[in-house]
Amino acid sequence: MNERNADFILPYNLRRNFPLVDDKSKTKTLALGAGIAVPKLYGIIEIEHQIEKLREIIAPYEDFVVKPAHGSGGEGILIIVGRQNGRHRKANGVLASDDEVGHHISNILSGMYSLGGLPDSALIEYRVKFDPLFEQISYQGVPDIRTIVFRGVPVLAMMRLPTRLSDGKANLHQGAIGVGINLANGRTFSGVWRDTPIDQHPDTGGKLAGLAIPYWSEILALTARCHDLVRLGFIGVDIVLDKDFGPLMLEINARPGLSIQLANKIGVLPRLRQIERMPEIPVSIEDRVKLAQDLAASNP
Repeated sequence: MNERNADFILPYNLRRNFPLVDDKSKTKTLALGAGIAVPKLYGIIEIEHQIEKLREIIAPYEDFVVKPAHGSGGEGILIIVGRQNGRHRKANGVLASDDEVGHHISNILSGMYSLGGLPDSALIEYRVKFDPLFEQISYQGVPDIRTIVFRGVPVLAMMRLPTRLSDGKANLHQGAIGVGINLANGRTFSGVWRDTPIDQHPDTGGKLAGLAIPYWSEILALTARCHDLVRLGFIGVDIVLDKDFGPLMLEINARPGLSIQLANKIGVLPRLRQIERMPEIPVSIEDRVKLAQDLAASNP
């Protein structure tokens, strides 16, 4: 982690650009302006008295997601999957009233889940419906794809699968599964759960290896475009596959963790150094994706 910070985050990630990724509302605005698909925003609550407008904001929607604009690690995300008898059903099946959802938003505003504990705002947005491809290898929540991008070139990728332990969240620290993805062809090949290699999902029994991720070249292109969007040299990009809208960019992380190495059974440093030594990086997204896949094919 110290080497990551000293050799890649500090030199390649300008501090002035951090707010573009640390604030999810800014990231979403930038992405929409650049034509990058993201989950639709239903509303933003920035101060306490705006919670009174919650019913008005969510009235047209049976399901939605509430998340802190400055949250990290999946903390503070509330997923509502439907309604029953005037109450909201959370992803874990528990019912919540409007007041309970409002209380959760109040906690978000107080900074309970934000970076540094600073006052925050709450985003209310479209709930992603994951591609049926993942039904046998995900528990309740939505899987996502995390890709490390360096100098605009995708370097390593993994799929993160929710489990019962992670409470349906795609966060490795909370108990989700990391599954390595072959960057060259978009096929999964290994899994790790709580630092232990596994080949089946512990809750569903689904096999983790051999899955062909659809839209793979498009996903890699999307991650490369995110580098151009925020002008940060070392980032993690999170993509979800919606059954109706295809690949959607969830967020960009300026301080991506290194657990992706465990999922891929390979160290990321040699690949980073290889790209770092290149005097020039291709300008076009298409050429950067080709470079990423060629490097992966030559360094399995």
